[in-house]
Amino acid sequence: QVQLVESGGGLVQAGDSLSVSCIASGLTFSRYAMAWFRQAPGKEREFVARIVPSGDYTTYADSVKGRFTISRENAKNTVYLQMDNLKPEDTATYYCAAQIGGLMPRKDSSYKYWGQGTPVTVSS
Repeated sequence: QVQLVESGGGLVQAGDSLSVSCIASGLTFSRYAMAWFRQAPGKEREFVARIVPSGDYTTYADSVKGRFTISRENAKNTVYLQMDNLKPEDTATYYCAAQIGGLMPRKDSSYKYWGQGTPVTVSS
């Protein structure tokens, strides 16, 4: 069965950097667009970043543009999210998700597979 397993979350201070990763299994990873979403307590899940199957094209939410970088290694079935200059408002559980095709890429309902999430807490 398909599994997406995130890791790398933790507690950091504002201004610090953190990298989270997601390893996929049970699917042809190189065929899927991959994305990161996040959900803060009491809030709806929101789009963070997306990368196409080839890795050639990325998109970001305005709130993280210039601070976060999404990348992937198809040979390792892994997608990464490098987060720099973290802010307290980045505190959330971060989820990776896999999508076939490109329909509505910022909507969580467009993604077929999800990981269990990894928590990131940024203290001020």
